[in-house]
Amino acid sequence: MQLKEKPDYKEIDAIMTQYTEPEHLIRILQKVQDIYGYLSEDVQIYIADKLKIPVSEVNGVVTFYSLFSTKPKGKHIIGVCLGTACYVKGANDILKKLKSELKINEDETTKDGVFTLRATRCIGACGLAPVITIGDDVHGRINADDIPRILEKYGDSG
Repeated sequence: MQLKEKPDYKEIDAIMTQYTEPEHLIRILQKVQDIYGYLSEDVQIYIADKLKIPVSEVNGVVTFYSLFSTKPKGKHIIGVCLGTACYVKGANDILKKLKSELKINEDETTKDGVFTLRATRCIGACGLAPVITIGDDVHGRINADDIPRILEKYGDSG
């Protein structure tokens, strides 16, 4: 990876005045992702350069931990629980309906940047199966026909 041109990363520089050592990498990445929403290739290169460590080390951490994202995320993250109870009660049909309605696949974001779709494992709400989450909101005991109504609540929110 090679940095194409140096964008203005004042926010990263401010973070890195607090966290200056390579052992602070995870904390730096968390704080930078909080600002930008994801960790682009250019951002990873910039951080590696500032810490004087290989980009492969930064990228290895980013790709190892699921809390980090290398792609922009939508305003609303939709998680479809595919744990056993949800799956048995129709979660796969719900996932298919979401893909169809949003015109995206898993781990993709809608073109308007409103929704990102994720398949998840058990979220511990088996009594409400099948379940989807949108941000912190839990929608349980739903079926594929409920999806358009649920999405409508989030599509226009500012």
